[in-house]
Amino acid sequence: MLYYQTKVELGMCTTGGQPISPEQFKEQQRQMWDNVAMGWQSWWQTFERGAQKVSDMIVEMAEIKPGDKVLDIATGIGEPAITAARKVKPNGKVVATDISAQMLAIARARARSLGLDNVMEFKETDAENLNLNIPESTKFDAILSRWGLMFLPNLRASLLKFKDRMVAGGRISTAVWSTPAKVPLLDVSFSTVRKELNLPPPPPGTIGPFALADSESLKRSFIDAGFKDIRMKTMMATFSFDSPGSYTKFNQDIVAPIHVMLAKETEERKMQVWNLVTDAALDYADSHGRVSMDNEVIFIVGKN
Repeated sequence: MLYYQTKVELGMCTTGGQPISPEQFKEQQRQMWDNVAMGWQSWWQTFERGAQKVSDMIVEMAEIKPGDKVLDIATGIGEPAITAARKVKPNGKVVATDISAQMLAIARARARSLGLDNVMEFKETDAENLNLNIPESTKFDAILSRWGLMFLPNLRASLLKFKDRMVAGGRISTAVWSTPAKVPLLDVSFSTVRKELNLPPPPPGTIGPFALADSESLKRSFIDAGFKDIRMKTMMATFSFDSPGSYTKFNQDIVAPIHVMLAKETEERKMQVWNLVTDAALDYADSHGRVSMDNEVIFIVGKN
């Protein structure tokens, strides 16, 4: 769910206006996710209270059943892999992948604590290369991704690779964020910081949480990759925090790009900006001060 001001152009990416290769971009992602992993260790339960219904829907739309082999792309703290693992046991298998070793460590610990490690494997790899260290002949009944596809430099090539790793009739089921105005969980903090620092909004094509918010464009990507029987739907996911200050702390702990945006500011200025984020979150607080944010999620499922 992090935000990267990076744009794909002619097979290259740009960051801060300077071209970088997709490999450099992926390394930046790896470092950023590793850097916020400790924050996720603290906040994953709060986050999953809002996000679990998204994992449930992804798994439901994928029609996962006992004995299935499932691949989870960009699993982060282990979802929807863990939700899928509950469905495939005792004889199924879930392979959960992520670019960040530190995030995978959290996912692995969660699986172990739930007694699911016997049906789960964890692989550190980027989503486009899928270096799984398992035979290419191994095919999956379902491929899942929760808020992961938005960060792929080449979505079409990735979808083709995913398709190649699926059984005939297999399902790909994913979720992405809707437009910024419909996702206050992310937009309140980013728009506040951008406004205060006089930073422009990200240009169209920017890789990040809103990169696939155009439903028709997303559907065309799946069609172009050869998937059939494509279905789409939306759902509201509600995330709650004890107070506006708690919402700000959540952002401080896990949203690394905001720290990049604030990097050149003095400590006093940083505090001023963070206080403005807290003020913005007040708009979502009830009479007891508890913050509740409804966010639109887009689901898409296709068949191989």
